Amino acid sequence: MADYHWPPADKRFLIGKSFTRLDGPAKSSGRAKYAYDINRRGMLYGKMVLSPHAHAKVKSIDTAAAERMPGVRAVLVMFEPGKEVLWAGQEIVALAADTEDQARDAARAVKIDYEVLPHLVSDVTPEKAGAGRTSAGSEAKEGDPDAAMAAADVKVEGTYGAGIITHCCLEAHGQVTEWEADKLTMWASSQNVTGIAGEMSKALSIPASNVRTITQYMGGGFGSKFGADPWGPACANLSKKAGRPVKMMLERDQELIEAGARPSIYAKVRLGAKKDGTLVAWDSESWGTSGPQGGGNPPIPYVMRAPNRRTKHTAVLTNTGPGRAWRAPNHPQSCVITMCALDDLAAAIPMDPLDFFLKNIEFTGERGKSYHEELLKAADMIEWKKKWRPRSTQDSGPVKRGLGLSIHTWGGGGHQSNATCTIHPDGSVEINIGSQDLGTGTRTIIALVAGETFGLPLSAITVNIGDSRYPASGASGGSTTVGGVSASTRRAATNALNELLAKVAPYLDAKPDDLEAAEGMVRVAQNPGRAMTWSQACAKLGAAPISAAGQRSLDLISSGVGGAQMAEVTVDTETGIVHIEEIVAVQDCGLVLNQKTAESQVFGALIMGVTYALYEEKLMDEQTGLCLNPDMEFYKLAGLADIGKFRVHMMTGPGYDERGVIGLGEPPVVSPGAAISNAVANAIGVRVPTIPITPAKVLAALEGAASTGRA
Repeated sequence: MADYHWPPADKRFLIGKSFTRLDGPAKSSGRAKYAYDINRRGMLYGKMVLSPHAHAKVKSIDTAAAERMPGVRAVLVMFEPGKEVLWAGQEIVALAADTEDQARDAARAVKIDYEVLPHLVSDVTPEKAGAGRTSAGSEAKEGDPDAAMAAADVKVEGTYGAGIITHCCLEAHGQVTEWEADKLTMWASSQNVTGIAGEMSKALSIPASNVRTITQYMGGGFGSKFGADPWGPACANLSKKAGRPVKMMLERDQELIEAGARPSIYAKVRLGAKKDGTLVAWDSESWGTSGPQGGGNPPIPYVMRAPNRRTKHTAVLTNTGPGRAWRAPNHPQSCVITMCALDDLAAAIPMDPLDFFLKNIEFTGERGKSYHEELLKAADMIEWKKKWRPRSTQDSGPVKRGLGLSIHTWGGGGHQSNATCTIHPDGSVEINIGSQDLGTGTRTIIALVAGETFGLPLSAITVNIGDSRYPASGASGGSTTVGGVSASTRRAATNALNELLAKVAPYLDAKPDDLEAAEGMVRVAQNPGRAMTWSQACAKLGAAPISAAGQRSLDLISSGVGGAQMAEVTVDTETGIVHIEEIVAVQDCGLVLNQKTAESQVFGALIMGVTYALYEEKLMDEQTGLCLNPDMEFYKLAGLADIGKFRVHMMTGPGYDERGVIGLGEPPVVSPGAAISNAVANAIGVRVPTIPITPAKVLAALEGAASTGRA
C-alpha cells in the first residue's frame, strides 16, 4: 500500500522541480473570472455613503431624496444614528441602482447631519496623544538591562519606525450577491471562502447551508480580505430588498481609505555592546497606531534578543481607519526598528555588520545555525566582503553606494484543511478543496501533490477550489495555505490510491502492499515489468469511481522559517533619490514543493518590500482628519524601473527538506525595509530613521548630520 509521507529525495517525481502555474493561460488571456468580472442578469450596482469626518456623532440620516432618484431600487441604513463614527470613510448608508452613475448620484443625495468631534490622526508620541488616546500594551524585562547598559563599552540610541501603509489590493474589496428564494450565492474577492460563508449566514440570520461563496480568482488580499466586512451583508440585504443581484465593489479611494491598513510602529531604542562586538543590552519604548482599536504588541527586539533587555509598548488610538493584518503582521515594522538599531550599534563599535551579526548569532535562539548559513550564503551572492566599506568612507561625488543586511523569521505551518480525491474509471483525477488561490499558485501545488502521489503529470489532475461547497478549508493567512492543502491533498490522494491498488492487485497477481503508482503506471515495486498503465488500472473500477477524503496531517507540515537578505543601493545626495542596485534573498521554508513558485513568492515579496521601504505611505491631514493620497497617483508604488536586480536562493537539502512543508507567503517580505534602510545609512553615513525613505527624508538626514558635524 502507498505511504502518505513525503517520499525521500531520490523517489520524488515532481516535488522540488519547477512548474509554471496552471492558471497562467486563463489569467493572461482574460478567461479567468474575478469578482469584478461577474455580471448577472438584471444586476444592480451598489454604492456606499461614507463619513466625511474623522470623528463625529451621527445625529440623523435622511434617505428620502435618494430613494426618489432615477434607477434606485434599494436603500439600506448601515449606521445607527446617535453613534460615533471613528474615521473618515466609515460606512453609513448603502444603496443599489440600475447603473453605477445612478448609484453615485443617489449616494450624493443622502442627507446626514453630523456633530463633528475632535480627532487625532497623526502618529504622535503617546505623551502628546492626550488622555484617553492611548492603550497600554506589553511591558517586559529580562536580565538586568540597567547594569548591562552601564557596563557597556559602546552605547547608541535612536528613534526608528515605519508609518501606516494600506493594503492597496489591485482588485478592490467587494462582491456580487444573488438570491434564489432563501439561498444566497456570493461571488467575493476573499481569502476565506469557507469562513466568509459562515460569517454571512450569521449576519443574515440564515442557515450556513443556504450560503454559497465563490472565489475562483482574486487580485490580492495580503491579510485584508478575511471577513465579510460591512459591505458584504449590506450588499446581500440590498439584493434581497430589490429582488435582483447586486454588485458592490469599492471605489479606489474607498479601498485605500477604509479597507484596512498596516499599523505604524515607532520606537526609541538604547543599545549597548562590549568593544569586541558582543551585544549586552537593549532598552526600548515603542508605540504605534492601529486606528481606533488598541492594536497588538510588536515582537521587539526582533529575532536577535539581547540577554539583558527591557521593552514597553503603547498603542495610540487614532481616527485613521481600521488596522488589519498585513503580510507578516508587525514583523516588517519590528524588523526595521531592530535591525537598524543593531546596524547603528555595529557602526559605532566600529564593526562590519556582517561580522557583528555572526558574532551575536547565538542570540537568535535555536535557529542560529540556519541564520549563520543563510548570512554567509547571502554574503557570497552579493560579494559583501569585496564591496562593503564603513560609513563615511565613500568616494567623492554626489552618488554614494552602500550595503545593508537583515534577518527575519515567521511561523507558517498549515491551516485546517479537508480534501476529497476522486479517481474516475477513465483515469481522470479530481481534487476538491474549499480553499482559494490568492495568486500564489495554490492550484498548481495541489495538482503537483496529487500528481506526485499517483505518478502522473500535473496536466492529468483537475483541481477544483474557490467554492464553499467543496470540503472546508482554512483562510489563506499566516502562510498556512500551502501546508494545509498539500497535507490534505496528500492524505486524500493516498487514501484513494490505496483503494485503487486493492482493486488492481488481483490482476497483477500481487498483494496491494507490493504495488506502487509511478511514471504513469501501476506496477509491482520490486518487479516493474509486472505492470499496467494508469488508464488500464482505472478501467478495472468498472462504472463506479473511487472517492476518498483526507485532512491536514501534522506530520506532513512544520513551522518556523528564517531568511537573510542583503541590499545594495546607490543614493544621489543632491536629489535624495535612492536606487536599488541589487537585493539577494536567502530563504528556507522546509520541503520545497515547486521551486519556481517558491522563488516567485520571494520575488514578489522583494517587490513589495522595495515599495514599502521607499514609496508607500498613507498621508493624513491633521486638520481635516482626511487621507490626502487615496488614489494611485499620489499613493506611490514601485515600478519596474525602481526595483533593481533580485536574486533568490532557497535553502534545501539535509536539515531543511525533512522538516515538511512550511508556508512562504510572508517571511521574505519582512527584511527588505531593514536591509534597504541599512544600505542607505552605509551609503550616506547617517541614518534615515523611518521608512519610507523618501528623497525629502534623505536630504533632511544629510542636512541634520551636516549641521551637527556628523557627516
